[in-house]
Amino acid sequence: MKDKIAVIGLGYVGLPLAIEFSKKFQVLGYDINPKRINQLNSYIDKTNQVDSNNLEDALEANLALSYKEESLKNYNIYISTVPTPVTPSKDPDLSHLILASKTIGKYLNKGDFVIYESTVFPGCTEEECVPVLEKSSGLKFNIDFFCGYSPERINPGDKVNTLTNIRKVTSGSTPDVANYIDSIYKKIIKAGTYKVSSIKVAEASKVIENAQRDLNISFINELAIIFDRIGIDTNEVIEAAGSKWNFLKFKPGLVGGHCISVDPYFLIHKAKRLGYSPEVISAGRNVNDNMGNFIASKIVSLMKSKSIKIKDSRAIILGITYKENCNDVRNSKIPDIFHALKSYGIKVDIYDPLADIKDVKEEYGITLKVSPKKYEAIVLAVAHNLFLEKGLNDFKSPKASVIYDVKSALKTEETDGRL
Repeated sequence: MKDKIAVIGLGYVGLPLAIEFSKKFQVLGYDINPKRINQLNSYIDKTNQVDSNNLEDALEANLALSYKEESLKNYNIYISTVPTPVTPSKDPDLSHLILASKTIGKYLNKGDFVIYESTVFPGCTEEECVPVLEKSSGLKFNIDFFCGYSPERINPGDKVNTLTNIRKVTSGSTPDVANYIDSIYKKIIKAGTYKVSSIKVAEASKVIENAQRDLNISFINELAIIFDRIGIDTNEVIEAAGSKWNFLKFKPGLVGGHCISVDPYFLIHKAKRLGYSPEVISAGRNVNDNMGNFIASKIVSLMKSKSIKIKDSRAIILGITYKENCNDVRNSKIPDIFHALKSYGIKVDIYDPLADIKDVKEEYGITLKVSPKKYEAIVLAVAHNLFLEKGLNDFKSPKASVIYDVKSALKTEETDGRL
């Protein structure tokens, strides 16, 4: 029998994966959201990860889409790409993953393979997902069915480092299965694959990729707080230190999104389960999570230095997506600045033409401004090209205003302050 692949979850990760695999295999793209399926069948991808022509070509060839669970019958490779966020208490939320595993289990047959791409803590696939698959299917792991883990490395909005151009870590529940899964991914990944010895190693490799970046940024963020008190420019210090070949030039900033600000909590969770409380990783998270308050306090200080009345003044935050030039608002930290500024009695608007107004309202309870006015404080929070090309002068109050650059994207002389 020829391999047939079902990709479960058609978001930022699943859709590009389904399209690439459909160039080599018969593929089903499954998502529980009928609206999402209907949009994709009309060649509309709200995530902007794939263009309409590629989507249309795939649908006219080997890709089928469905929100109906029974469509999952008669496939032998199931790839789960569902989201794995954290709860408000910062514990892993595995509800989507468990539901996907239950659903897959209903349609598993002897000899089938289940591959997970979602970010999890080391051991999650075998400790949390496999028992669900066994119970739902009535089959035995590594006897009747087999598993693998290949962590996603999608970078939303990046048109250069796309799925096929990023090397793929692969793993399997037995050596033979690992070889088989590796061979599947090799058919679509131009950059090549990196097969590891176990599923746990693959899981760990994913969480430390982002935990390392989170810690590097938290170090620079803490330096920014220190240098602010000293009265020197953080970016100038970084550039000077970067004149040495082995200095890593990270920039201060907000850390949001679906990976960097989330994945460290998976590692913290696993460590605590094993009786160890990780201090460095936790400290880095605390620093990064409090940067919104620090930025707001700096903006207020700048306004006071220009004798701008704080209460009932107007501020606009430019951008709410978690990174520039994409429409992804998942786990954005911009609302932290929004609420912190409001706590000073400031009237705050957020303007972001790239973000979906309904998504922002649903996720954060914030109504995006469609037609910005004039403001006493302008905050460049996300360095979208459209903001940099247009400039910020149109937002300035005719009396007095301050411009604060969170991203250090503007020239020093164009701002009153920057992180």
